[in-house]
Amino acid sequence: MRLEKKATVVSTSVASLLVIMKMTVGILSGSIAVLASAIDSLLDLTVSLFNYFALHNSEKDPDDKFHHGRSKLEPLAAVVEGTIISLSALFILYEAFGKIAHPREMEFMGASIAVMLASIIITSMLVFFLNSVAKKTKNMVIRADALHYKTDIFSNGAVLLALGLISFTGEDLIDPILGMGIGIYMIYSAFPIIKEGVLMLLDAALSEEDIAKIKNIIESDKITANYHHLQTRESGSHIFISVHIVFNTSISLYDAHLISDKLEVKLKKNFKDKKTHIIIHMDPYDDSDINEMEDIY
Repeated sequence: MRLEKKATVVSTSVASLLVIMKMTVGILSGSIAVLASAIDSLLDLTVSLFNYFALHNSEKDPDDKFHHGRSKLEPLAAVVEGTIISLSALFILYEAFGKIAHPREMEFMGASIAVMLASIIITSMLVFFLNSVAKKTKNMVIRADALHYKTDIFSNGAVLLALGLISFTGEDLIDPILGMGIGIYMIYSAFPIIKEGVLMLLDAALSEEDIAKIKNIIESDKITANYHHLQTRESGSHIFISVHIVFNTSISLYDAHLISDKLEVKLKKNFKDKKTHIIIHMDPYDDSDINEMEDIY
């Protein structure tokens, strides 16, 4: 089993445990903040299950129906995760406004504090594990999952602080106000995840820094005369590069092919943490000018 898939299994198990703990105490205590955290953990569970499905299918080899594989399931999973976070945040805001309009006293304060403290400890351990997996695999789904659980640590800490203040001051209004703060923070943290996933789904080019590296590698070969039509895109853990290389007309096809192979090796080494797919079109002259091409034919 891939390390990424193992990570989704671990996060699913942790989310299941947190849902049971928080939901029980949240319902009994009537705390919007604890209930919001429980709902967030329930959505974490759903997202982790979806991530497992996405990673399981994205690693399948290309076939007659999907010639380029299913790697776009990874950015799709990231968009779904970010959307779910945003929707859960809106629900939390709705519940918070409802409690402000209709205040009710909290119960089981001691159990609520204990559950949130345990949640912080368990989630911190999970984030450490997911971050280590994300660094090793460079997988955006795991990175999004780690970011998601990292926001949980802050929100859980805020809930714990609020419960302590409510217990000390007796002011129940702190609970819905904090719930609103958590909801706003969740929406803020979800935006970058959704944005990156959407850009991948739309086949956005690689970063300017990565494109500059590609150009430097191509230009370092003194045998090639020129290049054009450089196109790049990223899909999950896969990178796709397409370029037209212009060779001198006197060079043989064998030598041109050999040089192209060497360029492919260099480019793949530059993105060794990704699965790199490279298409090099070998030109005997510069056909980048469309009008010039029409004159020739």
